[in-house]
Formats: sequence, C-alpha cells, structure tokens
Amino acid sequence: MAKTRPIRGATLNRESTRFNLNTREADGDWLDDRTGIDGAEAPVRTTVTVETPRTILTRNQSPDIAFDRSVNPYRGCEHGCIYCFARPSHAYHDLSPGLDFETRLFAKPDAPALLRAALGKRGYACQPIAFGTNTDPYQPIEREWRITRGCIEVLAQCRHPLTITTKSDRVTRDIDLLAPMAEQGLAAVMISVTSLDPKVAATLEPRAPHPERRLVAVARLRDAGVPVYVSLSPVIPAITDHEIEHIMERAARAGARGCFFLPVRLPHEVAPLFRAWLDAHFPDRAGKVMATIRSIRGGRDNDPDFHTRMKGQGPWAELLRTRFRIAARRYGLDNDYIPLRRDLFRPPAGAQGELF
Repeated sequence: MAKTRPIRGATLNRESTRFNLNTREADGDWLDDRTGIDGAEAPVRTTVTVETPRTILTRNQSPDIAFDRSVNPYRGCEHGCIYCFARPSHAYHDLSPGLDFETRLFAKPDAPALLRAALGKRGYACQPIAFGTNTDPYQPIEREWRITRGCIEVLAQCRHPLTITTKSDRVTRDIDLLAPMAEQGLAAVMISVTSLDPKVAATLEPRAPHPERRLVAVARLRDAGVPVYVSLSPVIPAITDHEIEHIMERAARAGARGCFFLPVRLPHEVAPLFRAWLDAHFPDRAGKVMATIRSIRGGRDNDPDFHTRMKGQGPWAELLRTRFRIAARRYGLDNDYIPLRRDLFRPPAGAQGELF
C-alpha cells in the first residue's frame, strides 16, 4: 500500500518517462532514509519560483472545448487534487506530476502587463478569456501574489469578458471587480464542488477550501449579481457518483444558475497517481473504481479522443448523464450559459493616451 502524506494529494513523486528524462535515483545519503532514521515522513514544503514568460494568452483549438483562449497565472497547484488533468504539464520542467506538481509552484507576476500588451495589439479580436482551465487561479498563493486580481483589473478597465473556474471561495475577494463586470454582461464564474463529504474532499483535494465554504461563495456571488455555475467535475464512480443529486440540490439552494459535470479523466501520469491514491485511501473498492472507469473510457484508463473524452461512453456514462439531466430539470439547473458581451471592449490606452 502506498504511503500517504499529511494534507498532500499525491502519494508518489515519480518522474515522467514520456520525454526520456533521466530518472533521479537515491544516492544513499541521510535524506534518502530520513523516515527510517527519524521515524517520521520528511515534510514537503511549498516553494514558489518566478516565471517570466514572453506571452500570457494561451490559444486553444480543441473542437470540444468552448473557449479559444485562456490565462494561467500559475503553474502547478497547491490544492493537490489527485485527479487534476494538468499534473502532466509539470513533466515539461523535468518535475514530477506527483508531489512536485502541488509543492513546486511557478508564479507569473508579469501576467497583468503581458495581458495588457496582448489586448493592445493591432487586430486583436475580443473573445472571452478563461481563467482556471489548467491550474486554479485562486489557489492559496494568490493571497499574497494577487496575480489573478491584477489580470482581472486589466480586463475590467478594457471591458473585456472573462470566465473563471475555481474550487476556492477566495474568488469572492474580487467581487468588487466582478460584480460591475457582470452587470455589463462581462463575467461569469464556475465553482467546483466534487463532494460534500469532508473526509472524501480532504483526500481528493486536500488543500482546497471546505465544500461548504464553496457553496457559501456561490451564494455570495449570486447575491452580488454575478452569474455563477457549479461544476461537479470530475464524477468518480464508486467514490463520488452517489452525491450527484445532493450536490445539485445544494447548488440550486445556493443560487447557482446551472451545473456541469464530466466523468473522471486520467491522462498520462495521472492514471498511476490515481491508482496509488485508491490503494492508499480506498483499497476496498480500488478494483471496482478502475474497472468502471475503463468501461467509461473504452477499455482504457483514459480516452484522449476529441468529443468522447469529455462525455465517456457505455452504460455507466449514459447512466450518469441520465441522472444528471433529471436532477438538472428537478432543481432548475438546466439553463444555458449566459453569452458574454464582446461589443464593449476597448483596447488599453498606450503610454501616449494616458497623458490625456
């Protein structure tokens, strides 16, 4: 059975083998056997490295994703969600998609300035910018770095539409920016609630806020006039699927306009990390969970194909969709997403324009 670490998601920190990187091996020093010598697991500290990218807008051409551009203020995510499909991105830095992903973080403090420059380029065509498509823009380090807020300030000044996906109630800190934007039809927020069981949530997403705090955030955003939705993604068979209706009922009571869900996805290194997590936390049903996931994913741990990867296939996937549709009608959560306005956009003023 894999060992668990206090308030961390991954139980492993293996390097990726996808890019022919050299595997780091223990050299026999004291740190390699700290557990055996001291009798305690070595603490894993969170570190933040400044990243200085040349651009901040990421373009997307996937045919099954609704947005075509996004901003990611951070790389890696301290929330530590074991199912996070962004974990494999850490392998590009010769870092592990396991513990490294949730402890060795990168921040992009130049993001607001880079965003302003991108919006000011000749010929820029306005479309909603998505936040939270890779890692959470409101993970704990946003409290000090405030990079997400800086980006929102730029968009508010330019009257540029945005969407935010997060599992943190920290998003309510920026209601002073989001509420006026929402009043102009420029902002929408999606809060992720995967489980209402505190014990399950504490292992699935160990450093994310308590589910009840996220539902409070839904209500606060609703009261401020910000269109807010709830994402149940990912739904994990035999772990969280029994909560679908209950989460949707609570979302409706909190004031969500609609709901959204995806079956769990396990791309690349996420699959072995997820298996180790199951062995550590749910050994009694690990085999059943993986068998059901494979039935949804065409006999594989993961289905990478466009269109089917977001929906799943087979009887289990259809059952989840049916339950979701029935609950959405029952609780009034079957509303379409509100289209955001693009006609109000005005490019940022240049240095000369600021003089007048």
